[in-house]
Amino acid sequence: MVTAYDEPSGRLCDAAGVDVLLVGDSVANTVLGYPDTLHVTIDDMARHTAAVARATPSALIVGDLPWMSYHVGTDDAVRNAASLVRAGAGCVKLEGGAIRTPVVEAILQAQIPVMGHLGLTPQSVLAMGGYRVQGRDLDAAKLLLDDSHALADAGCFAIVLEGVPDALAARITAELGIPTIGIGAGPGTDGQVLVFHDLLGLGNRPLAKFVREYAQLGMLVTEAIGRFAADVRSGAFPGAEETYAAGADLRAALGE
Repeated sequence: MVTAYDEPSGRLCDAAGVDVLLVGDSVANTVLGYPDTLHVTIDDMARHTAAVARATPSALIVGDLPWMSYHVGTDDAVRNAASLVRAGAGCVKLEGGAIRTPVVEAILQAQIPVMGHLGLTPQSVLAMGGYRVQGRDLDAAKLLLDDSHALADAGCFAIVLEGVPDALAARITAELGIPTIGIGAGPGTDGQVLVFHDLLGLGNRPLAKFVREYAQLGMLVTEAIGRFAADVRSGAFPGAEETYAAGADLRAALGE
């Protein structure tokens, strides 16, 4: 699973053969310049989901329900989930454990599949006091294990496990009858997810421990645009090959 936020990222990830495209609320800090994920709205998420869907990918599109789109009642949650499906998502994702089961069940009753998200849940960054690994002690690990079963029992078809110790993620994966997708959860999950901009070297923030950078496209982009700017300033661009040349008659009429 790789995040995608627009038609180009959706098209390129799908061409690479990924199984799932997550239109993540991480669009807030990777694309829109916010410091966290708390600033995006359901309208933002629907807009970016629709952009990814225009790539007509064969991969499953997961629409991320943003903060406060499912926290104040099941009616709002179902309505907001439906807006992402209408935009092109094949399912939705939400954060939280047993406390979210009424919302999960309500969305499922509307015939919309739901993916869960446990561990380091970015929408809870204020309550957690920052981006911290979760489930490090036995009590916290047991709570996450119980939450994973609650989500599975409520009907989630998969669960993202973020920022949890590897042994805990492996234990959850072994006990559940649904797939787990890890990010900072070790190799024992059924799948893995990374943020598009992180794995391609397009971000402007320090990479988390769990990120592997597969390319440094940010540097290549900057160098390419710098060459363009230099060519414009020197008069080297545009050249004859980039120019629509006027015919002799038009040149004569224009006095050239």
